[in-house]
Amino acid sequence: MSENVTYRPRILRRGGDHGAASVGAVELFFDLVYVFTIIQLSHYLLHDVSWQGALETAVLFLAVWWGWNYTAWAMNWLDPEHAGVRALLVVLMLVALGMAIAIPDAFGERAALFAVAYVVFQLLRSAFMVAAFRGQMMSRNYAQLLGWSAIAGVVWIAGVFVPDDARLAVWGLAVLIDYAAPMVGFWLPGAGATRMADWPLAEEHLAERNRLVFIIALGESILILGSVLSGIELTPSVVSAAVVGFATIVLLWWLYFSGRLGNTEHEAPDQSEATAIARGAYAYAHALMVGGAIVVAVGIEQITHHPLDDADWSMAGTVLGGPALYLVGNIIFNAARTGVAPKSRLVALAALAVLVPFTPVIPALVLGLTVLVVLAALAVATSGAWASAGEDRAITRR
Repeated sequence: MSENVTYRPRILRRGGDHGAASVGAVELFFDLVYVFTIIQLSHYLLHDVSWQGALETAVLFLAVWWGWNYTAWAMNWLDPEHAGVRALLVVLMLVALGMAIAIPDAFGERAALFAVAYVVFQLLRSAFMVAAFRGQMMSRNYAQLLGWSAIAGVVWIAGVFVPDDARLAVWGLAVLIDYAAPMVGFWLPGAGATRMADWPLAEEHLAERNRLVFIIALGESILILGSVLSGIELTPSVVSAAVVGFATIVLLWWLYFSGRLGNTEHEAPDQSEATAIARGAYAYAHALMVGGAIVVAVGIEQITHHPLDDADWSMAGTVLGGPALYLVGNIIFNAARTGVAPKSRLVALAALAVLVPFTPVIPALVLGLTVLVVLAALAVATSGAWASAGEDRAITRR
């Protein structure tokens, strides 16, 4: 006797497995558009390595990151096998593609495309979550998040209509609103704030999603390095610079996946602490770590193109600033997880700071090699017998 059973997956992950479930195939598919987005961001900075260019790139990156971050969080609760969820992510991919193609002229003629795409991206996903959780506390939570996204969205759209030279300030304000929202519990008049305890989640799904997007960011460094080497003469100095650049990428990967202080599999925190840890370690810390990897890609391109030229201040901003951003993010990541800032990362930051005054008088290749030595020493200190007992205690404290 045969029995026909129609399987209709619920829109939410089953039971209490929302955060512990594996990453769905549709989530990996969604990340493909971010490969292109990261390429666009690194090229934007590469074409204008100035304070203005750096600030504009930062605003664009923070918007792109916030869209990806909120989507990664939403997928903690949504069933990736549900047709509606898959349709949502496909639509979000299309909207994110609009953001990506607008990036090269986002502060000019394509400002409207970038702002509208970003606002639609944020509002559509949050509205979907309100409906998916209807009748539950999380529906209220997402309704308040939707309210904050709408407030920020008004500022994003307003930035389209101001003069080009004022757009950076307006969009900077929009970014501050977006990033401040979780810190105040999405407080709204008459509704109050949502408590961290009202966002139940297990951490491992977010950890895995962030590992994957960091790999994408490192991949951009490989793409830039390969593109540069394909178009210039392979002189000894260029090859040396390429080896230094490749080794820098490897060391960033090594540090990120360090068993002591990196984002590797670890004991899950108590449920009561998971959301607070995830907010600091993934929403905020990983913005800096992924952003740092993008800036590293730009620094590698500069050194490979001009290995024997004296390093100028713009080159210092990428060659030193990229690893520094990563280290600051890693400090925040570990502080969120353990309550302790790793001393080895602080020492490495200090070492990079010491190099700043010498930047104008040393060749680009030497600067890159010196940064490589700092990262290599950090990798040895973190993973070898030289790791401090204090850091060991920090990792196991929870």
